[in-house]
Amino acid sequence: MKKGESGVGNGEWRRSNDWNESLSRSERLEVAHATGQGHVLDHSHAPFANSIHPIQEEVVMKTPNPISPLPSPDSPMPPPHSPSPAALALYRTMQIIRQTEEELARCHQRGLIHGACHTYVGQEAIATGVCAHLTARDPIFSTHRGHGHALAKGMPPSELMAELFGRSTGCSRGRGGSMHLFSPEIGMMGTSGIVGPCLLQACGGGYSSKILKNGTVAAAFFGDGAVNNGAFHESLNMASIWNLPVLFICENNQYATEVPFSYSSGNPNVGSRGSAYGILGITVDGNDVMEIYRVAGEAVARARSGGGPTLIECKTYRTRAHAEGMGDFTYRTKEEVASWKERCPIARLRGGVESDSMFDQIDLEVAEVVRKARDFAESSPVPDSDSATTNVFSPSRSCVPSNDSPLPIPNSRQLTFVAATLEALDQAMATDPKIFVMGEGIGERGGNFRTTLGLHAKYGGDRLCDTPICERGFVGLACGAAMTGTRPIIDFMFIDFINDSFGEIVNQIAKMQYMSSGRLKMPVLLRGCGGVGHSAATHHSGMYHSIYSHIPGLRVVLPSNPYDAKGLMAYALRSDDPVLFLEHRELMQTKGHVPTEHYEIPFGQARVHRPGTDVTVVALSLMVQHALQAAEQLTAEGISVEVIDPRTVSPLDIDTILKSVSKTGRILVVDEAFGPCGFASEIAAQVSDAGFDDLDAPIKRLHGEQAPTPYAPTLEQAVVPNIQRITQAIRDLVKE
Repeated sequence: MKKGESGVGNGEWRRSNDWNESLSRSERLEVAHATGQGHVLDHSHAPFANSIHPIQEEVVMKTPNPISPLPSPDSPMPPPHSPSPAALALYRTMQIIRQTEEELARCHQRGLIHGACHTYVGQEAIATGVCAHLTARDPIFSTHRGHGHALAKGMPPSELMAELFGRSTGCSRGRGGSMHLFSPEIGMMGTSGIVGPCLLQACGGGYSSKILKNGTVAAAFFGDGAVNNGAFHESLNMASIWNLPVLFICENNQYATEVPFSYSSGNPNVGSRGSAYGILGITVDGNDVMEIYRVAGEAVARARSGGGPTLIECKTYRTRAHAEGMGDFTYRTKEEVASWKERCPIARLRGGVESDSMFDQIDLEVAEVVRKARDFAESSPVPDSDSATTNVFSPSRSCVPSNDSPLPIPNSRQLTFVAATLEALDQAMATDPKIFVMGEGIGERGGNFRTTLGLHAKYGGDRLCDTPICERGFVGLACGAAMTGTRPIIDFMFIDFINDSFGEIVNQIAKMQYMSSGRLKMPVLLRGCGGVGHSAATHHSGMYHSIYSHIPGLRVVLPSNPYDAKGLMAYALRSDDPVLFLEHRELMQTKGHVPTEHYEIPFGQARVHRPGTDVTVVALSLMVQHALQAAEQLTAEGISVEVIDPRTVSPLDIDTILKSVSKTGRILVVDEAFGPCGFASEIAAQVSDAGFDDLDAPIKRLHGEQAPTPYAPTLEQAVVPNIQRITQAIRDLVKE
């Protein structure tokens, strides 16, 4: 070995002028440390990786492993007080963050930033030290203070600044601003204005790595405020029991907005909490970039090698206000802020160096980059107003129609509703290895309603994964998994349980495609049993379709028979949109004709179950079956009823309904759910708007009572429509 070189295992240290172009990015690793102890840094993907000052010497290791073992303490040391290439690279990233943030603060004062601006000043060492070990394939998930994470992950300052200026060239195309930064191309999977979801989504990134076996490591960056949130508990527990390759990076800057961590937490040591979940927890100085770099490198290497998650608490401080323009000294003192400014991570890295010329040169280079970034952002166009509603849903796609008739066929194969959906799921899992199912009891047991019966034996425990009782947790995980290339199915057992995860669905899953301008897809299927019946009482009888169909970005599906259940399920399993698939408990064991082959029913196509001329009845799920029986009874009275099943509430096929009303002149909408602001109200509004001239009588609605579902059978029957009430409502409407 030549003088000045050192070996690690089977690796070989070489200078950049001997670069082997055949090496992959994961093999182009720079091993360096300010003390010369050679911890691994891959900055080939980092911002301005190609603009490192030519005075640097790049040392690389030829190895098949993404992360190398550390050199022994006996390895040759660089000259004292001489910054290593790693130190210079880390310094450059911190300066990019610092100078960009300071320029953004000035731009906020100039009025160029229309909303909030949460800067990362004072915390630069954390994102820098962690992201140095991550490639573009490794996903990170962040919180509202995410500028530094985005820049450290490789986002050009120009894209960040343009986003805060609300320009079309911004990383989120002007849709996100400071708190919603997306760049999936570099593994920046998004920042969230809600505290907690990023931890759950990182678990999803880790679970995708497990399903896809692609060796990636996910990281969540969050503040101290998040550790008192339920998402923290659920994410660490899930990561532990499933041994997920995830880094949980707590940036403890002492305050959750303006509430001191010393007040809000019974256990002020975040790192110690790891042991409660059976994972390694570490506390480090969050202003020491080299120490963070060392600890993070070990954590990433451990995760890649199957060693599971790590919790790293980085104690730090933000030296600017919570957001630009906010008051800063009602909850902390100027003296406290000043004392932390003296612990600046950038100044700390520069300390003890004999010559500052290399650092000074980096400062000048970064200043020019930031100046050009600001000019680019200011000169960029604003988004076209016509684009304001694009990417709410994925583009529609073709489907596989059935060659068979949906109508009953004598001597045809009969399946139950649940068996039909199981067949669709089995067929999809056999052809798409990215699909996995999570839920309570859906593994070997096969689900409370046999929705996954036999699939665990065929596809294994990773793809049929029993969960703890933590609906928010595994729904948030599903969001992160969908963002990182897999197709999660969440089986809630009873759909009432979905409401524990309301925020993850409404604020994250439903909005992700839109906020990322369509660059992220959200193929999440949320299914569960519900509906009034069996004296299940108020926590096991809901359907909630009216609530969730109000949310942009969600598809809401309610099959009424086995044939439709299989076709709609098959279509949902290939959809790139999040789908809420609601299965009425009273239909689960009903039987009907179901073809053997794979077929799909597109969303937004209503089914006319029964033609008629006197009145149109629109109904969903179990109410379709009630309406059909009512229509059959009324034929003896000479009343011809057309029964329409929309099959999906979002999207809603209003055209089929209007066509029917133009023929019958009368419409009754039957819905088991509550009346106010509901499905029936929406149809009534649209028909009165677009079909008013065709009406011969007022629009009528028949719906469930505005009350929680009671237990006693007599009370239960009193709050939900039945065949007799539907029949009478039709008679009354025909008389008008």
